[in-house]
Amino acid sequence: MELFREPKIDWIRLMPAGALLSLVLVAASIASLVAKGGPRWGIDFRGGTLVYVKFREQPPIEQVRAALRGRVPGEITVQEMTGSREIIVGTEMRSERELDVARRMITETLAARFAPTGGKIDLNTAGREALTERLREPLQRAGVALSEQQLQELAGRIVDFRDRERSGLLSSFEELAGVPGVTPAVMQVLRQEAVLGPFTIRQVEIVGPKVGADLRQKALMATLYALAGMLVYIAFRFEFVAGIGAVVASFHDALITIGVFSWLNREISLTVIAAILTLIGYSINDTIVVFDRVRENLKVRFREALPAVVNRSVNQTLSRTIMTSLTTLLAALALYLLGGPVLNNMALAFLVGIVVGTYSSVFVASAIVVAWHNLSERRKKAAGSAAAAPVSKQKGAARKSARAVK
Repeated sequence: MELFREPKIDWIRLMPAGALLSLVLVAASIASLVAKGGPRWGIDFRGGTLVYVKFREQPPIEQVRAALRGRVPGEITVQEMTGSREIIVGTEMRSERELDVARRMITETLAARFAPTGGKIDLNTAGREALTERLREPLQRAGVALSEQQLQELAGRIVDFRDRERSGLLSSFEELAGVPGVTPAVMQVLRQEAVLGPFTIRQVEIVGPKVGADLRQKALMATLYALAGMLVYIAFRFEFVAGIGAVVASFHDALITIGVFSWLNREISLTVIAAILTLIGYSINDTIVVFDRVRENLKVRFREALPAVVNRSVNQTLSRTIMTSLTTLLAALALYLLGGPVLNNMALAFLVGIVVGTYSSVFVASAIVVAWHNLSERRKKAAGSAAAAPVSKQKGAARKSARAVK
């Protein structure tokens, strides 16, 4: 299936304008990165705390932001996980001690704002030790005789049931009736001494500053290794200049994508790096399709100049390139619009990268091959002219000598 028959667009004539646009975009990306001191790295790379909070009802995102703003040190990010009533609270910290403080303050601030307990213990956020400590005296007063070990086991079974069977969030005390050891007397004590708060802390992830720096370095090396491997492969399959063109185009795509994130003040996380690496492969694939058609056409049209062959090849692959890019673009657009904050940045990287990658396969990779060919041809002509000049002088001198002899 083709969108249209082979067009007759003169891409060679458009390449200087395309190259100028690329230079402007690259320069703007570099300027933005320099002005802002580099990309805005996510917590994965800076180091910090990620607290996963699950609410019983739809989480009030703006209220969470307002409650945490000014109470927790460092930059706070709040993301909603679509469809799961969960949010991710992230904060940047510079030391391990600050990470522990931030984690405690996030929990306490959310509890004070959304789960006022009136001095009671919250069964949805309490740990085993805290629950053991809180139930010891009330159970004794209620006449429930438990040894210290039995009390710890009871608290452990309640916490395990909450986390494993109810995904960390109890909705009613009746749910605990089936837990071994929760007798009617124990249930009565729980009702008197505990409350069921509207949220629970599902998970806490801590990324230390050193780990973040190590991840940044590994992300950079992964990108460089990918580009180097592609250079070797394309140079082996086609020519070295084709490899240079493809790698420059991929670097161009990655730089502009990062530049867009810098312009929009978006964070670059591990998922964005994964998206950029995927886009590098996608861009190379587009470029290889064009170069492969160039190689096929050179076998058939070996008398035709390379720029004309490249132009013909781009026109022949244009329909396929647009269809492939359009279908991928629609999928990325759906992720961007419907995927929620967790997938939003990754989808944005795909959207930008697909458009720029399709563009660069013609106006960067192919343009470099054509420019290299034209430069080589001019050098050959210059070398031929330089070699022909002494011969002409020798012939002129010989004619003068012959006339002198006559």
